[in-house]
Amino acid sequence: MNSSGIVQDIAYGLPECSVELRRGWLGKRRIGRSDRSWWADCVWREVVFPMRMSHMFGRTLRAAPADVEIISHQLSLRAGLIRPLGAGLFSLLPLGWRVVNKIEDIIREEMDAIGGQEMMMPVVHPADLWRQSGRYQVVGPELARWKDRSDRDMVLALTHEEVVAQLASTEINSYRQLPQIVYHLQTKFRDEPRSRGGLIRVREFTMKDSYSLDLDEAGLEESYSKHWIAYDRIFRRTGLRFIVVTADVGMMGGSKSEEFMAFSPNGEDTILICDSCGYASNQEVARFGRDAASDDAPLPMEEVETPNTTTIQLLADYLKIPTSKTAKAVFYMGESGRFIFAVIRGDLEINETKLRTATGEGGLVPATVEQIKAVGAEAGYGSPVGVKGAFIVVDESVRDARNLVAGANKPGYHLLNVNLGRDYQADVVTDIASAQAGYPCPDCRESMRAERAIEAGNIFKLGTRYSEALGATYLDAEGQEHPVVMGSYGIGSGRLLATVIEQRYDDKGILWPIAIAPYHVSLVAIGSADDTETIAQADALYEALKAAGVEVLYDDRDERPGVKFNDADLIGNPLRIAVSSRNLAKGQLEIKRRSASEPEFVSMDGAVEAILAELDVIAAEELVAAGL
Repeated sequence: MNSSGIVQDIAYGLPECSVELRRGWLGKRRIGRSDRSWWADCVWREVVFPMRMSHMFGRTLRAAPADVEIISHQLSLRAGLIRPLGAGLFSLLPLGWRVVNKIEDIIREEMDAIGGQEMMMPVVHPADLWRQSGRYQVVGPELARWKDRSDRDMVLALTHEEVVAQLASTEINSYRQLPQIVYHLQTKFRDEPRSRGGLIRVREFTMKDSYSLDLDEAGLEESYSKHWIAYDRIFRRTGLRFIVVTADVGMMGGSKSEEFMAFSPNGEDTILICDSCGYASNQEVARFGRDAASDDAPLPMEEVETPNTTTIQLLADYLKIPTSKTAKAVFYMGESGRFIFAVIRGDLEINETKLRTATGEGGLVPATVEQIKAVGAEAGYGSPVGVKGAFIVVDESVRDARNLVAGANKPGYHLLNVNLGRDYQADVVTDIASAQAGYPCPDCRESMRAERAIEAGNIFKLGTRYSEALGATYLDAEGQEHPVVMGSYGIGSGRLLATVIEQRYDDKGILWPIAIAPYHVSLVAIGSADDTETIAQADALYEALKAAGVEVLYDDRDERPGVKFNDADLIGNPLRIAVSSRNLAKGQLEIKRRSASEPEFVSMDGAVEAILAELDVIAAEELVAAGL
């Protein structure tokens, strides 16, 4: 063997330091944080990360546990990427950790490209920080609260807005120091009530959260736009099909939020899309085209007997009217203890996210029969007419209608010709209706369609909520004090791994894009332990590919060919190379793309160059497909 470990009498045809190695398809893993790429000279050979499957920590599974339903969860377990520790808690095995590291490298590159500065903040926070921002009192049990040994209240971080604002209060004092973008990749803990889907919804996870600090709203708009572009590139580079939609700001607060949503039938979110004008929104906040306000004259209110009509459909059938001519009452108790009385047209459904926003309540739960009676209403026959002590929220559909049928607040009776303003008053009139597939687009009125999707990342315009609460201010050129204007931006790296699998798989396993695949090549030796010639040739090719900077997962196990091929397909590296005595007798190697149905054959002479060329082609095709 020569100094690089290549068997000298097997001619794989790789120049000592090929220019092919400098093109960049190897995933751009850096030595330290310098600008020198690892393929820029021959020293990088020492940092190639080889792996023989006979020594790999973790194993593949023929089948996932019966209770695992989501495909990314199944394949992550079967391919040996993850293992469960407890509800919503997972260990990343070496193969999965390699993918996450590559994802995080891409994130770092794109964040650095927009001027981001990487740092690290604690996962454990004093609860007082969250009290100052107001979130300690608002956020529910998903925020893990505990006391340290000195009896001080502490929390485990969901996110780091408070910490960044506190740091800005000590590190920023002049307008000359702004704008700033800081980020970190840090563990978060969210005590989810229903962890599901493997890495899609977990309790402990790693997130890239970044924060922009600006002088004013114009500066925030620029930082927000930079992040939008960075996220677009991150998700394209990781091979996702996604759409950007408007979203609810939720517990984060602020004036605007957008989500980068990856299409998947297993997604927890529903998005409404108009193919005509491009409108897209999470169903939580989606608008839709409303009917024109009625110009009918109000008619006298009249009580009628309506036995056994406790639902809108039963009522409409009994009176022989469309459900759109009824007013539906929905009862909630707010987190603050208020009784929330929501009124909406009978053919529509309440959107609880919109209702929480309208009421300012952090949480809503259905009211009990006793609570409903306490305000003077009746379950199944309720209306806001005559109720006392309720906070009444009316949807725009009821505001714009006339002479609706509503409950009489006594069993077996309804009221005809009920009208807002004359017969009852509202505390709030706003949009609290849930948009559905087939509803008209709010912008062009064409029919919208619905898609299930996974939230891959989100971006928020926070404004001054946290900086004012934590005292993060700066002095302008005239010496006037102003609060720092903030933005917040998140991507979960483990969730992104799972989301990619959700979109890129077939009946055999995962189909990784080359940029984040665990390895570039699966090398399979087809021969028993006593087939020394085949094993020697496979070993030599393994060493030659390592020397060429190719990441190789070498299946050197004493297993049947079918087992090795199945595992290569399951793990999903972009290229599979098979070395067998039959093909060696012909002077050939078998090369098969993971996405191809049939293999190809190349001459052993110059095989490494052929493999490098094929990887170049795969990478180029993926960049074109991603629009990069």
